[in-house]
Amino acid sequence: RRRRRMSAMATGSTAGAAWLALPLAFALDIAFGEPRSALHPVAWLGQLLTPIGRALRACSPCVALVGGALAWLVLAGALGAGAWALQGALRQVSPWLGVPLLALLLKPTFAWRMLRDEVRAVDAALAHGVSHGRAQLARIVSRDVTALDADAVRETAIESLAENLNDSLVAPLFWFAVAGLPGAVIYRLANTLDAMWGYRGRWEWAGKFCAHADDALSWLPARFTALLLRPAWRWHCWMQLRREARQTPSPNGGWPMGAMALRLGVRLRKPGVYTLNATAPAPASADVARALRIASAAAWAAVGLSAALSACLSTLASACFLCLS
Repeated sequence: RRRRRMSAMATGSTAGAAWLALPLAFALDIAFGEPRSALHPVAWLGQLLTPIGRALRACSPCVALVGGALAWLVLAGALGAGAWALQGALRQVSPWLGVPLLALLLKPTFAWRMLRDEVRAVDAALAHGVSHGRAQLARIVSRDVTALDADAVRETAIESLAENLNDSLVAPLFWFAVAGLPGAVIYRLANTLDAMWGYRGRWEWAGKFCAHADDALSWLPARFTALLLRPAWRWHCWMQLRREARQTPSPNGGWPMGAMALRLGVRLRKPGVYTLNATAPAPASADVARALRIASAAAWAAVGLSAALSACLSTLASACFLCLS
């Protein structure tokens, strides 16, 4: 019994340091950004999903729906199991080695520096003309940008910054804090599948399960992201944020976008679909810079809060394990 307890304490000390992987992975992202596509696991995943999606899209609605759901479940199970095994192996080694390796594995599940730099580049490109701004914006959004004027380009860039702050950073860090590396990996799979298949029209049935799975996993993180962007501790502030969030067809995207619109005091819109903070003026170049500062502060806060949550949950799990052993 004593030997089992000592083994549990050794394993627990390694697992308990896992929260340090969060700030370390974030530091890697700030310092180096994204690896080349040839070395990026998410790019590998995209290459795997492309032929599967093409085959499903050609199927009947029923077959496409079932096939899309099965593809999601199989991939989530396989990637989650692999991440679980890797994390378990790292728990058996010294924290001095295990934590840096865990940070390296965690880093591909999020991308803050790339998002920040791409949005900053949109505003810089606008200084050279609307066509340059549109071309830069097309790198980060899937909507048609050919008819957007300068105001609409800035609005779309700020929307993308706010929404992707959740998808590209807060949500994967949240799921890492709650469920370790498997949580972050499965969320990244869900978000990638939604980005590739979660559209109406030709993808309606193949991507339906993936879209709903992404909505479910993003539900709570999206609301956390909104509070990081615009704290709403007073009831009327929360209700105002809730009202703006409901303007969008997405159950989650409207929360961070609405929070950013209210925090900046500007209008954000997708023509013909929604308008957030409708009575406010369109954003200027200074508002894009301010949005980047707000999002950067929210990103740092997300890392700190996720690390604190991970440490608390790891301590609780270790205590329970010791009691049971």
